[in-house]
Amino acid sequence: MVELVETSVVELVEAGFRQAQSPVVVELVETKLVETLAAETPRRPDGYTLVAVDGVDGSGKTTFAGAYAAALDSVGRHAVVVHADDFLNLRAVRHRRGRHSPEGFWLDTYDYDALVRDVLEPFGPGGDGVHRAAATDHCRDARLDPEPVQAPPGTVCIVEGMFLHRRELAGRWDYSVFLDVPFTETARRMAARDGTPADPGHPGMRRYVEGQRLYFTEASPWLRASRVVDNTDPAAPRFTAARKRIE
Repeated sequence: MVELVETSVVELVEAGFRQAQSPVVVELVETKLVETLAAETPRRPDGYTLVAVDGVDGSGKTTFAGAYAAALDSVGRHAVVVHADDFLNLRAVRHRRGRHSPEGFWLDTYDYDALVRDVLEPFGPGGDGVHRAAATDHCRDARLDPEPVQAPPGTVCIVEGMFLHRRELAGRWDYSVFLDVPFTETARRMAARDGTPADPGHPGMRRYVEGQRLYFTEASPWLRASRVVDNTDPAAPRFTAARKRIE
């Protein structure tokens, strides 16, 4: 029975399920916090700006990034949101260290070459804004080759996803946010959303939780981020100081 639960969790966590927009978006947009982020977001002289919204699965990244983009739009700055989950490696790569390997979750989840080529370089220094917002379809476990899209000058590209402050990516962001939410809360949200175990210590959550802790040890994302946001209550996010220790 445990094996069946573990398999389900691996598939659900890595599928990157994103729920439909909820009333939380409205509540977030109405707060001063995302307005502050929009006001602080820098403008690069070449016209494009790269922003990361980082956090563990269940921390509210997708909803938060949408609210952040809306706040930028409200002050006249065009924003696009790119989901790192649209740049997952195919299953053969994601599972090459084993279906339940924390190291595999940390090291093999994303196709960083594609993310850099299709998004980070086009919106980085000297980039032309011609980007592709997806490289894989996780449902079909297939590669994608969408038509490139030209972003207008001045666009802010918000990339939301996990592991965005890892060493090879941390220096690419003009501005970044780390959503700080304890595993007890993120596991509860994932259970309500995906039907996964609500206890972060459950064997079925080991790949996910321990993989995130490997990221914490290597990257300390709360120290690399421009802003750390306590998003435990998504209707009332608040700025917080960088954490001094790993959960």
